Order: sequence, then structure tokens, then C-alpha cells
Amino acid sequence: MFRLINANLNGIRSAAAKGFFQWLPDQDAHVVCIQELKAQPEDLTTTMLRPAGYRGVFHCANRKGYSGVGLYFRREPDRVVQGIGIEDIDAEGRFLQADFGNLSVVSLYVPSGSSSPERLAIKFSFLERVIPTLHALAQSGRHVVLCGDWNIAHKPVDLENWRSNQKNSGFLPEERAWLDGVLDVLGYVDTFRRVDDRPQRYTWWSNRGQAWANNVGWRLDYQLATPAFATLARRVDIYTAQRFSDHAPLIIDYDYVP
Repeated sequence: MFRLINANLNGIRSAAAKGFFQWLPDQDAHVVCIQELKAQPEDLTTTMLRPAGYRGVFHCANRKGYSGVGLYFRREPDRVVQGIGIEDIDAEGRFLQADFGNLSVVSLYVPSGSSSPERLAIKFSFLERVIPTLHALAQSGRHVVLCGDWNIAHKPVDLENWRSNQKNSGFLPEERAWLDGVLDVLGYVDTFRRVDDRPQRYTWWSNRGQAWANNVGWRLDYQLATPAFATLARRVDIYTAQRFSDHAPLIIDYDYVP
């Protein structure tokens, strides 16, 4: 099995202090995608750069303490692609691709639009301008898995309080329609939902109130794969036994030998 994990760490240094790098070696993952590093290259310790059995590559944001994505792998990739070639998007460290044979794995971090109207406008701009990159990958003839924090709950089953959140970023009709397009037009498949269609399967919980304790969450973290690769998904899990972040790691096993 090929095990692929993605996790928004809400700060790699914070997640390290909460035991993420003690947990990681026991997961037997082939590739691990992380988002929201909130760190610069000089902040990354040896453990963060080379956790036991892995090597990491990173795309940090220009702004300190903000955004950033990374990839850990056991086998060296054939190629690494940092960014999508659009200056303001790449300055925020939101896209990192590694190619292993005929498989491309992407760590992707979609902006949040919840903090202000300005950030929502930036999010919509990102969604529009990242589509050509996602389309080119879908048409490449390669297996592709887009792993990350998409900051969109796709359907009512993907968040606890969907009725009261229809006017909030993360569950706006326009955001959900964009994700429909990634799936229905570009052809990607939500591999988690292909295996597990149960409700209350969330990956993010607000730090306000008792959201975690009461499982009042959102499913914001996905692995979207090209169709042939999606059919290989065999087992899915959201790891909640420990908390490294306000997000939980998403773990998916594929019947694939890279």
C-alpha cells in the first residue's frame, strides 16, 4: 500500500512541540504533505527538515509566521516544483509538487477568506488563477493527488452547522461551486468520500467554545485525485487520538507501488 498523509499544522513549530514529529515515524507513510508552516527556512530544525526516515522540501511564504507548505518523502522525487509561476500567489507559499515516476503529489494550501472582505477577495482570485495549473495536471496523463487544506466544506454533510454557515467563507455557494468544477469539470475525485460517506467526519474544529469536545467541525482537508488513481484508494482515516493543530491529519492508503 502507498500511504499518503496531509496535515495542516497551524505552525510547524507549534505542531513539533505537540508531538507531531514523534508521531510521524510510526505512521509508515510514503509521502506526507503539510500546510501552514508559519516558518521561514532558518526556523526549521534538523528534526523538521529530516524527521526519522524522511527528507523534507518546503515552500515558505515571504511573510514571516504565515502560510507555507511542505512535503516529506522516503524516496527522493524525480522532480520538485515550487509554486505555480504567479508572483503574489507564490509569495504566500501555497503550492509544492513532487513527482515520483508517473505520480505527482501536490501539497496545496488554499487561502482562508474568513478574516476580512479583502482576504475573501484574495481567496476568490486564487481560486480563479490556480485552475489552469490544476487543469494542466489533470490533463498530463499522470496520476495526480492534490493534498491539502482547501478551506472549503463541499457539501452540507461536510460541516456540522451548515444552515447557519451559508453566508460564511468556507461554505459560500461560490466556493462550493468552484469545488464542484474541480471535481465535475476537471475530473478530480474526492478519494475520502469515495471510501467513506459517513456524516460528522471532520478535519478542522474552531478553537472557540467546545467545538472539538462536541465534534462541531468542518471537513476542509482533502486528497483529490485523478480518476484512475482515486479507484486505488482502499482505506481512509482522520487521526484524532492526539491534537497537533486545529486540523487533524488525513490518512489514505492506495493500492499502488510507486
